[in-house]
Amino acid sequence: MATLGSLVRLTLGFLFLMVMSVAVIPLLVLLLPWRVARIYTCNVWGKIVGRGICFFSGATPVIRNRQGLNGTMPAIYVSNHASTLDAFVGIWLCPMGGCGVLKKEIVKVPGYGWIAWLSGHLLIDRANTGKAVETLKAQADLMKKHRLGAWIMPEGTRSRSGHLLPFKKGFVHLAIATGFPVVPVIVHDAHKNWEAKTFRFVPMQLDIEVLAPIDTAGWAEETAAEHAAKVHDVFAAHVREDQKPLPAVPTLQAA
Repeated sequence: MATLGSLVRLTLGFLFLMVMSVAVIPLLVLLLPWRVARIYTCNVWGKIVGRGICFFSGATPVIRNRQGLNGTMPAIYVSNHASTLDAFVGIWLCPMGGCGVLKKEIVKVPGYGWIAWLSGHLLIDRANTGKAVETLKAQADLMKKHRLGAWIMPEGTRSRSGHLLPFKKGFVHLAIATGFPVVPVIVHDAHKNWEAKTFRFVPMQLDIEVLAPIDTAGWAEETAAEHAAKVHDVFAAHVREDQKPLPAVPTLQAA
């Protein structure tokens, strides 16, 4: 019965995503000359689709300190990534004017990927760190001009175990280039709802915690790794025990 229920949830969620994608694509094509308008259009689309996918997955979101999202734009919103569900939580919660930072491979995903390609949001090449950083810095000019924020998952890839992975420095470069604060958004236990490498969904309460903004005024490129590590420490202190980072494995030194 659990497998059948998951199959029904998956089918309904996929159909919902495809219908919503097909509905908005013509509008995005019409808005091609106006990137900022496409970003805002996809913000609206994301609020509908993101919340809908949470519903179909059986996740009931409970948000602590939601006002920490509503009154902070423009900012760099940073979230952990342990489940496919996190992406939908992000497009739902991201304040209006927030740009998603997505891996370019996402365009291959039917429906969702098509929207990502047309959205005006940021697609980066994870395989080329230097190019990814330059793309983020170039985005900063648009963000400052139009007071746009960004939503980013700095682990760079989904944690298959649920344990917090090290943070990449892209969000730091973006924060330095814009001068915007960093707002940590912690999604607890999403990996228990949508299990890795399966289409099994476990209905549950999904706890989401918005922390106080982190001032980035004193951040510098030379100490980017240090800033990323400190934000990672904030997440490590707040995630639940079974999501805390695993101890680093010592490297054997040559004799």
